[in-house]
Amino acid sequence: MDAKYAVCIPTYNAGSLWEETLKSVVMQDLVGFHKLVVDSGSTDNTVTLAEQYGFTVIKIDKSEFNHGATRQMLADNTPVACEICIFLTHDAILATSDSLSKLVEAFHDAEVGIAYGRQLPNKNATPLEAHLRSFNYPAASNVRSLADKEKLGFKVFFCSNSFSSYRKTSLQAIGGFPTESIMGEDAIVGAKMIKAGFRIAYVAEATAHHSHDYKISEEFKRYFDTRVFHEQNDWLIKEYGKPTGEGLKFVKSELKYAFFQHQRYIVKSIASIFAKWLGYKMGGAYKIMPLSLVRKLSMHRYYWH
Repeated sequence: MDAKYAVCIPTYNAGSLWEETLKSVVMQDLVGFHKLVVDSGSTDNTVTLAEQYGFTVIKIDKSEFNHGATRQMLADNTPVACEICIFLTHDAILATSDSLSKLVEAFHDAEVGIAYGRQLPNKNATPLEAHLRSFNYPAASNVRSLADKEKLGFKVFFCSNSFSSYRKTSLQAIGGFPTESIMGEDAIVGAKMIKAGFRIAYVAEATAHHSHDYKISEEFKRYFDTRVFHEQNDWLIKEYGKPTGEGLKFVKSELKYAFFQHQRYIVKSIASIFAKWLGYKMGGAYKIMPLSLVRKLSMHRYYWH
């Protein structure tokens, strides 16, 4: 199949939103794209549904899954003619029929290596989750390069594989996705792309519904893992500076939002902020913790052998 584009989705027991994601993909007006899933041992109807909607499915064992390596497997198994790999998570629902065509327009700029879209909150999202999406995914598009490093710091390479796309030649030029990382494979590739002189495009006109209402305990674990990721990839901080500035901006923004618009969420906001801070702080000590404790504190138990 001579497809210029490929939609690539890693799956594992994709859940209740999976069919909505599939429907949103097949309704796209983008012409001629390949559809590919790598499934990590689902025990529900994930694979059956994917095949019903025209996806080619590659099956691997659950133990083989790795955020970077599995996405690299997806990229490597796209058709030879494929130039752009579009990545979604199984719970990201494309919001309009032109979401993909809008996204890939960014590659008309030959220097763009990554383009990612705007994530909108799900219809049943809480106000705090809606605020997080609006903070990270504003209404105005932008294109960032190495020239923006001093101004934006850590934020310069931000992108999200929940709804993103990569020029295959650019991805190959920086060595592909990392094969050993607890999370943040998109951040690692984004940082390498910027360093190598490519540009990252944020396309606000390309939209997908994707949000999570995390429990306080889950927020703790997410930020524990984030700190582990930063410790294991400390070159990101050495190269681009600490991410604390953007974090403080978000804390102030969320507290202001809760206080003036959704007072009944103030307590949850404060608890969530404390859980994130504590998780991030404790993640810095993961090397001296017993492995059994690290497994309990991490959202990614499969990673800790």
